[in-house]
Amino acid sequence: MTRPTVLFVCVHNAGRSQMAAAFLQHLAGDRIEVLSAGSQPADQVNPVAVAAMAEVGVDIGARQPKVLTDAAVRQADVVVTMGCGDECPFFPGKRYEDWVLDDPAGQDLAAVRPIRDEIRRRVTALVADLDRGR
Repeated sequence: MTRPTVLFVCVHNAGRSQMAAAFLQHLAGDRIEVLSAGSQPADQVNPVAVAAMAEVGVDIGARQPKVLTDAAVRQADVVVTMGCGDECPFFPGKRYEDWVLDDPAGQDLAAVRPIRDEIRRRVTALVADLDRGR
């Protein structure tokens, strides 16, 4: 079986989706292809998200937000949205999940840590589910 592709989408592609993509790459290695994008990408990844991930040994400092494209959604087997609502294109046959998570934008490190930890929990469950389906 070919490896599945997961696309994480949030509005700015600067916090939640970047953390989720990094955790998926960290946990799954090359077993799962990882993409992330935003409907209105920011200029840079949220520095507080970078700091929160560095605390757990995952470096996202060099990542850049990317714009969400129809091609990325078509490529994905699983599309995980995090607050992009109706701005995320829908294609039949894709698995969609909507993860309701607080936005780390404008929050301090103490507020971002629980968001990071919840993202890690959900990504760990997603990896286990995708590994079972192989």
